[in-house]
Amino acid sequence: MFRTLLKSKIHRVKTTHCELHYEGSCAIDEDLLDAANICENEQVHIWNVDNGERFVTYAIKGQRGSGMISVNGSAARRACVGDLLIIAAFAQVPEVDVAAHKPQLVFVDEKNRQVELRHKVPVQTL
Repeated sequence: MFRTLLKSKIHRVKTTHCELHYEGSCAIDEDLLDAANICENEQVHIWNVDNGERFVTYAIKGQRGSGMISVNGSAARRACVGDLLIIAAFAQVPEVDVAAHKPQLVFVDEKNRQVELRHKVPVQTL
């Protein structure tokens, strides 16, 4: 049996571009792709913190070091420049490896530059 687990997350990045007539996808600064272990053309889930929209697309490379997060194609209607997004990717993990699985959790500053890398979400308390 396999379980679908969080593999990668880029937490609270700011949308820098929305390109309605680009051919789809989400362009992500290559530094962030590397940090999160997300590859070009990999499926990503995008959750818009500001408006609650959730959608699935694929990652493409954005200019390295630019902080670019460009929501493209029809998905551009689900975000505005300045919106905060969470970008996540998932993996099918064999049951025997679930306990050892560690996601790449990338946290950024206001310019979408990596400031922290974690491998675990803390336990939520009251």
